[in-house]
Amino acid sequence: MKNIESGDQAARLKRLYGDVRDIYLSDARPWVVGYSGGKDSTTALQIIWTAISALPPEKRTKTIFVISSDTLVETPVVSNYIDVSLKRIAEAAVEQSMPVITRKVVPDVDRSFWVNLIGRGYPAPSRRFRWCTERLKIEPANDFIRSRVAEFGEIIMVLGVRRQESATRAQVMSLHRIEGSRLLKHSSLLNAYVYAPIAEFSTDEVWSYLLQNASPWGNDNRDLVAMYRNAASGECPLVVDTSTPSCGNSRFGCWVCTVVERDKAMEAMIDSGEEWLTPLLEFRDKLSETQDPKRKLEFREFRRRAGGVTFIKGTDRVMPGPYTMDFRRKLLRELLETQRQVAREAPAGEAPILIHEAELQEIRRLWRTERGDWEDSVPRIVRETLGRDPDFKEPDWINEDAVAFTAEDGELLEMICSDNDVPPELVMRLLDIERASHGLKRRHAVHTRIEEAFKLEWRDYETVVAERRNALGVAWNGLAREAEVDEELELPFDGEELAR
Repeated sequence: MKNIESGDQAARLKRLYGDVRDIYLSDARPWVVGYSGGKDSTTALQIIWTAISALPPEKRTKTIFVISSDTLVETPVVSNYIDVSLKRIAEAAVEQSMPVITRKVVPDVDRSFWVNLIGRGYPAPSRRFRWCTERLKIEPANDFIRSRVAEFGEIIMVLGVRRQESATRAQVMSLHRIEGSRLLKHSSLLNAYVYAPIAEFSTDEVWSYLLQNASPWGNDNRDLVAMYRNAASGECPLVVDTSTPSCGNSRFGCWVCTVVERDKAMEAMIDSGEEWLTPLLEFRDKLSETQDPKRKLEFREFRRRAGGVTFIKGTDRVMPGPYTMDFRRKLLRELLETQRQVAREAPAGEAPILIHEAELQEIRRLWRTERGDWEDSVPRIVRETLGRDPDFKEPDWINEDAVAFTAEDGELLEMICSDNDVPPELVMRLLDIERASHGLKRRHAVHTRIEEAFKLEWRDYETVVAERRNALGVAWNGLAREAEVDEELELPFDGEELAR
């Protein structure tokens, strides 16, 4: 391993500290440092801190925001490490008169992983349909950056990105260079610029720096080395645009990640003694099983979220839609069971909250208003799953005044629709339209919404596929066709995706 403190390397580090101070003092633009808790972002922040702390206190006038992105489904060991680090950074900033403010950014509740996966039925993310990165990482970080731009006019993002990370990263950094400046243009945000202090560092130099320079906020960098060794992994960076590498291969990141075939980082942590993480890995593997092309229609509806049916071009194969309601209920129950198990087995103070009360409230609202969940499944599942714990305190469920139907009403509707060969989902949709417009003085849009409801596909799977085969003029065996295809291309999932 190279010694970054020896000879030319020491001189290079001295120049780097000087560059940091020059850029800091050159204008009034505040800095936003992306901190993921990994080796690269820790090195970048430590270099910034060390350089700025050498200035007289009266010159440390420009605010340095240190932000960390919490997807709410981070690997618990890493999440706990980041929480402790942010607390120490904030305390050290006060003690050392550093102009540092820490912030943790999280996705809005309606954009969270569980609200999308269980509430809306989005399938587990895959390489072809990675819907999670923008919602969970990019948007929360960018919202914070935009708010600072609105407040200060311009800001400088400090990122622990390195050219040696990949050829793509090197190309992107070169593309956004500003001639004659040490800053880069941000790839997507106006009035935001990027400073990459460790752009030329190698991996060896990163580790050498961390092991030879004590953390200014009191962390022991050897703990970081141990965490990497236990995970045999790289870090999942703070993602602020689509050019920043998202998680992939073995990495620190979300414990539910199904973009990779195997979560080698989690497996390595378990093998290193963190056995209490096993239920999380098992749940993640169950999600991954739903991506098997031959089994997708076991878990997912054949209709899209917008109500139509899409076929793969030139075939009778249906493009699956969202998870079925029955499977979503099963997922919620198993997630809560996993939370109970982890809470029993985790070390004191390390048990994570896998799904928050606000997410449960939003899932309940979506099921009730979008899917006609008249039986009000969420409170029942929560009560049946967590109610066995003596410390369980049931959420104060928000009163859904707009929902007037009950489980008994649903059973009666099912029976009547069965007798008259009418899809109960259609009748539920029509009743919801009427209920939503009840009491309005102007009801001119009601007839349009009713017409749109009738245009949706309400027939069963066999009827729809048979019609497709007749239209193609062939008699394919759908099951045989599915067995021949290893992977499908996911289309935009609903109107929201199409808008993007």
